[in-house]
Amino acid sequence: DKLKDLLELLPEHDLPEDLKSKHCKRCVVVGSGGILHGSELGHLLNQFDIIIRLNDAPVQGYTDHVGNKTTIRMTYPEGAPLSEQEYPPASLFVAVLFKSVDFNWLQAMVKNETL
Repeated sequence: DKLKDLLELLPEHDLPEDLKSKHCKRCVVVGSGGILHGSELGHLLNQFDIIIRLNDAPVQGYTDHVGNKTTIRMTYPEGAPLSEQEYPPASLFVAVLFKSVDFNWLQAMVKNETL
């Protein structure tokens, strides 16, 4: 019931046009474990059509190793950027919700409430 009520609060949106128009021919998922540090694979990663980054792993300062392009950033609410400036305008943020507190977080965001 909680999920149903929450979904009714959310406006219906489609994917951003630039993302919707992409044909996902070559995609890569970049985790946040640090395994790319020292790899100097940034130039190769930037060649992918869609780059999905997990969690809040830093890009700035590590672009030689992890690239600088982000199409989709997926994270749990606790990893969501705190400032509007931390959301790159050309990428899509996806909150991964699975705990009840995650749904409380989303409700607070939608209703502009404090937790």
